[in-house]
Amino acid sequence: MEEQLIPIDIHKNKLVDWLISRRHCKREWQDKIINIREKINNAIQDMPVHEGIAELLSGSYINYFHCKKIVEILKETEKDSKNIFGMYGSQRMKDWQEIIKLYERDNVYLIEAANMLIRNINYEVPSLKKQLVKLEQVQLECEKKDADYTKNANSIQSEFNSQCKQLGIEGIKIKRELVACLSSLPKLLNDACKKAKSLKAAQEFYEAFVIFIIGQEHLGGCLPILKYIIEHGNVTTYEWMYGEPPLKIEEPQLDIAFDDEEKVVENNDKIDFGEESIDFSAVDDASKGVPDQIDFGDGGIDWGSVDEAVDWNSVDDVSKQIDLNDIALSESGIVVEETGMAGGVAKQKEAYTILDNPETRYKLMDELLELESFLLIRLSEMSASDTDHLIGLSQMSEAPATLQMQTTGSTSAMLKQTQDVIAAVMDKRVCQLHSIKHSPRYVDQLAYSLKQKLSIMEKMQLSKKALKTKKEEAIKDAIAIQPKLRLIINKTKELQKEIESDISKKYKNRPCNIMGGANTL
Repeated sequence: MEEQLIPIDIHKNKLVDWLISRRHCKREWQDKIINIREKINNAIQDMPVHEGIAELLSGSYINYFHCKKIVEILKETEKDSKNIFGMYGSQRMKDWQEIIKLYERDNVYLIEAANMLIRNINYEVPSLKKQLVKLEQVQLECEKKDADYTKNANSIQSEFNSQCKQLGIEGIKIKRELVACLSSLPKLLNDACKKAKSLKAAQEFYEAFVIFIIGQEHLGGCLPILKYIIEHGNVTTYEWMYGEPPLKIEEPQLDIAFDDEEKVVENNDKIDFGEESIDFSAVDDASKGVPDQIDFGDGGIDWGSVDEAVDWNSVDDVSKQIDLNDIALSESGIVVEETGMAGGVAKQKEAYTILDNPETRYKLMDELLELESFLLIRLSEMSASDTDHLIGLSQMSEAPATLQMQTTGSTSAMLKQTQDVIAAVMDKRVCQLHSIKHSPRYVDQLAYSLKQKLSIMEKMQLSKKALKTKKEEAIKDAIAIQPKLRLIINKTKELQKEIESDISKKYKNRPCNIMGGANTL
């Protein structure tokens, strides 16, 4: 009685060896299993339609205990084939009964079930769990990357919108919109020119100081461009160079290649003479043989007879009687223009205004910085210590009244005005528009920079879509694995109970426990 209460504890990894060592099974069991599996595969091909059988055959590896349940179901479905001796005439029943007999011979079923139990616990279930963990990691990585892509895309989008807002464009057709912004450049330059007119006092102060110091006017003029702008405004470079306004202004066309247009480059500097070259030595040789009299034909110029003498005295008398003012000039006749540059056409860089022309613009900036430096030095000298100030006053004692009347306040005001003009001329918006107008390469680089941001955002959107698809696939695979995992765990637990029960029967119903078995799943 006490012996029946002693449990039989078997570790799952030792189960197969335990069955062989206790001589319940033989070591050659695998050879017999091959034949049994073939018969099971053949028997499955001819099965009746039954819900219980369909459940047994789905989702797990068929073992001996499944076969016994199938036979119990066939006893109901094949009862019509039973004869008076209690034997079944159905081939289905005969096949499955034969399979059970082969299983029970030498307890092949028991060692196969034990091997199946170990495989499920050690390999099948952990493998599915690892797949689930990996799929969960894939989902987390996709979510993290999606957040990073979203953050970076928003950052680049913000930079793109900020840059477009700064440039005053929408960012759709970038180059065309940049060129369209040039319409606001003249107004900005004219506003800067109006501010520059407030520097008249500062310019005169500087000019008077230079004359006083060197004793004469500066050879190149003192701030010539700034002085001209103060007096005449932001006129064309042509007018600044020649002193007279042009009758016609022809600004150079913008050399910007648009994305949707083909840039046609015309090289008019070279003349294509074809493949044949001109032999100028031959021309020289031929010219030596040209006769003195050239026959131009009926339509040529008739110079009269060479032997006919010309009376030059009579020609002089006639020329004295000709009044050039009385000559009627036809459309195909001679056009006499006025002297000087009046009636000229401003072309190329001469057509640009002083503030628009890169050369004069840079020179003007130099002059403004020169004026600013002068005013800073004068203000520093005026604000110096008493000793230095007295020395400065003694030096300026013979200076004109214009210089002696300048105070710290007036000099500070002129310095402030100069700095305002410098800020207006060097305004970021003005500089950008100026670069757009005069530097096609700058436009290309600017457009490329903006388009590169759009390209990066597009790639990030595509990456986000790919991540979304990958995450959805991972979720779908995880959902598909979970029922399969639960089914294998349940089947493994059932199989362990069957094995424990079978071993218990062999030892007078002593309790049997498989250690580290399905209870750990």
